[in-house]
This record gives sequence, C-alpha cells and structure tokens, in this order.
Amino acid sequence: MSLPGPLALVGKKHIEQFGRWLPSLVTFGGVGSLGLLYMTDWKAVLQYVPFYGTKFSEEE
Repeated sequence: MSLPGPLALVGKKHIEQFGRWLPSLVTFGGVGSLGLLYMTDWKAVLQYVPFYGTKFSEEE
C-alpha cells in the first residue's frame, strides 16, 4: 500500500522515529506553552476561564 502525494516519502522507519520522539515533543510543547503563559499578563489570559475568571471581575 502506498500513500498519496508527499506522504509517499514517509515509511515505516519514519513512523517509528516519530513514535520515539513524540513524548519529548509533547513535553517541550507543554513546557513552552506554560512558559509563554507565565510571561504574558495573567489577567489577559485567565479572565476567559469560566470559574477562575470571576476573580478578575471589574464590577465591585
């Protein structure tokens, strides 16, 4: 069975390598996302979280 288009270049070896790298990719992506969130303004991001966002209510 061959894959269509550019996916024809992907073989069993590439799929196995991706499987080995997947945990690292997920970890680095998660840490990078948390780092970006930490460097941004918390109020700008967390005001949209349903329960936690009520803490930032402007109405007092």
